[in-house]
Amino acid sequence: MLSRLLQPEIKSLIDTRDLSTLKEVLSDWTPADIAELISDLPEYEQAVIFRLLPRDLAADVFEYIDFDMQISLLKGLGKEEAASILNEMSPDDRTALLEDLPGSAARQMITLLSPEERKIAVTLLGYPEDSVGRLMTPDYIALKPEWTMSEVLNHIRQYGKDSETLNIIYVVDDKGKLIDDLKIRDIILASPDKKVIDIMDENFVALHVTDDQESAVQTFKKYDRVALPVIDARDLLIGIVTVDDVFDVAEEEATEDIHKLAAVEALEEPYSTMPFFSMIKKRVVWLTVLFVGEMLTASAMGFFEDEIAKAVVLALFVPLIISSGGNSGSQAATLVIRAIALGEITLKDWWHIMRREILSGLMLGLILGTIGFLRISLWGSFSNIYGEHWVLIGLTVGFSLIGVVLWGTLSGSMLPFILKKLGLDPATSSAPFVATLVDVTGLVIYFTFAILFLSGTLL
Repeated sequence: MLSRLLQPEIKSLIDTRDLSTLKEVLSDWTPADIAELISDLPEYEQAVIFRLLPRDLAADVFEYIDFDMQISLLKGLGKEEAASILNEMSPDDRTALLEDLPGSAARQMITLLSPEERKIAVTLLGYPEDSVGRLMTPDYIALKPEWTMSEVLNHIRQYGKDSETLNIIYVVDDKGKLIDDLKIRDIILASPDKKVIDIMDENFVALHVTDDQESAVQTFKKYDRVALPVIDARDLLIGIVTVDDVFDVAEEEATEDIHKLAAVEALEEPYSTMPFFSMIKKRVVWLTVLFVGEMLTASAMGFFEDEIAKAVVLALFVPLIISSGGNSGSQAATLVIRAIALGEITLKDWWHIMRREILSGLMLGLILGTIGFLRISLWGSFSNIYGEHWVLIGLTVGFSLIGVVLWGTLSGSMLPFILKKLGLDPATSSAPFVATLVDVTGLVIYFTFAILFLSGTLL
């Protein structure tokens, strides 16, 4: 917001080439505000602003701008300037940049790093793609249990500026094994002669370097931490993950689930920059699958062609019936998928969820069925639109709605469990997919009740 309010002033300084004043103004801004300003400027002015920033500030700003702009700026910078930025970046943010680059470009960027930073980058990129290892940074503060608080504070003053966070300090033994974590508050409030071991409780939570990133999100949420240590198979402390990186993962996972719920393959880049034909490719597969599925609806209609010919009035309620089933199924699928994603329910809860959704489906179906019957009764009492057998038609529609809504609710709630059991993403049972499935079966339910109630009269 600040960058947009002051953008005319910045634009004026750029136009007059008053770069010294511009540099002075930007030195008081936060990296996030400068990144927002650069994003709002034309591309040819972005590099002008970025080059004015001191090296440390430029690296901080670089971490706040989006991937496409990062690449654009790196291309506009000289080799030495690009190397400076890459070396100053925090290891976790640099890993996020490198893993999104094509292999050849990533290798070229890695050659610009110093030997020490190159070793860190290669190590982090060596972990599985969606693992915690890709999120962590080796920049943290570690203490020994025999140190006094005075020694601890001296150590923090000496090395703290390079740490990703100082909120949590970690305690390791002589072999580097993690044995505890301490809040900085406890260290500051302890007397100077007190030792680390005196305030330890050895009650800590750690992530494993090969853990899935999505599980890290759940761990952060469960324990309400701003940072968590990362250990290897020997329990050695090798890095930390901070909450800002976990927020990014949570956003990506939520975005992917939302896309899948709408029957769209997950997008690897922002919608606004997604190439047109790539967007078509992401959408056409599921649309084709759903289209083929809807063909079964036409086949079901054809199977009951004789019944429709004898009682054309039945066709009037087909959209009502199948849309109600699809809507109830979509509701149930969305609720269950989200509950699974949040860790509120697991596979072992399937029977509890089934019983709950059977009751919900019956109740919802009864409500809609009653409304449908009353609607037909009202119209049938004051007009001849449904003929003399309007009561039977009302019962057909009413009971069909109960059956279809029950089936839709049951299908929508159980499909995510089935997919999860098969090792697939529950979000794949998207709302359109459930709706298509219920459309076909809904017609069968509808015409079955029609035959039951209307045989000997209209049929």
